[in-house]
Amino acid sequence: MHTRTGLVFEFALVAALLTGAARAEVKMSGSFVADATCPATQAIKNGKNPGNISTDAGQSYELLAGNKDAPTHYLIRVPGADPERRWVRIDCGHVSGDSASTEPAAPAPVDRGKSAAPISGGPEYVLALSWQPAFCETKPSKTECKAETAAGFEARHFTLHGLWPQPNGNFYCEVAAADRANDNPAHWRDLPPVELEPNTRSELDQVMPGTASDLDRHEWIKHGTCYGKSQQEYFSDALNLTRAVNASPVRDLFTQNVGRDLTSDQIRSAFDSAFGPGAGERVRVSCLNDHSSGRRLIGELTLGLAGPIGPNPSLSELLLASVPTNNAGCPKGTVDPIEFQ
Repeated sequence: MHTRTGLVFEFALVAALLTGAARAEVKMSGSFVADATCPATQAIKNGKNPGNISTDAGQSYELLAGNKDAPTHYLIRVPGADPERRWVRIDCGHVSGDSASTEPAAPAPVDRGKSAAPISGGPEYVLALSWQPAFCETKPSKTECKAETAAGFEARHFTLHGLWPQPNGNFYCEVAAADRANDNPAHWRDLPPVELEPNTRSELDQVMPGTASDLDRHEWIKHGTCYGKSQQEYFSDALNLTRAVNASPVRDLFTQNVGRDLTSDQIRSAFDSAFGPGAGERVRVSCLNDHSSGRRLIGELTLGLAGPIGPNPSLSELLLASVPTNNAGCPKGTVDPIEFQ
């Protein structure tokens, strides 16, 4: 039997817990603009996702809160979802608006272990490589996706998404407010053009199909301005690194398994074979959902790099000098063929 005192104590305890939960959220305002297709979950810890809801790259969402003062996740409103309030990782996009956080937290590294390579102490980066057919399954109206063909580069090579100076949140270095305001897909055309040497421009248009939608302008404004080099050097370095992956057994693994599933362990093992034992620990596999077919597609690989990137970079050295990453992204996904499914 509950006594009056016991009931009062239980009520006070519940109130304290609710107050603590409220304090766990830091109210924010503004907009969250998704840069990628990411799970939008009801809860952070268990990843519960009623309706299997994901963000749409380029879509703007109402920003409600962060999960703490230096957030790892943002609470956004997703119209039509049930419930509408959903959590997304901060690295899924960027925020805008006067009250929005401008200092997102860097991802926490995992335990390096005794066998891990030492940290270089130099600058750190993330190289993001896309499997373009998977991206285009979810964005068939994009200019570059309408133009894709079975004979095109993107059918059997990794494409360049970007080279991102770390820590996460190192964005928009000395960028004018007007350019920051235009940094959403609907206004990328209004960003300043990227000026490159003809050979570099030709290769970038092939290796980064998104230049057809002015992705290069976005990548420079958001990330390249924090690289510390010219536009020419920034994109040349990114192309050199992408070329190294496309010339490796990692690309062979994908091309030999088009239409079939690959696990993240298989992909990481291919990086070990190509760039040395431990290289795969610096690679994270991300997937996206093709709602029309119900398939889970491998959409992107992100590589952790550390050390100065010169004109002739050693991808092996850059990978092994970086901190291992938590590969909680996607344990298995399909290597999508170029044709729309």
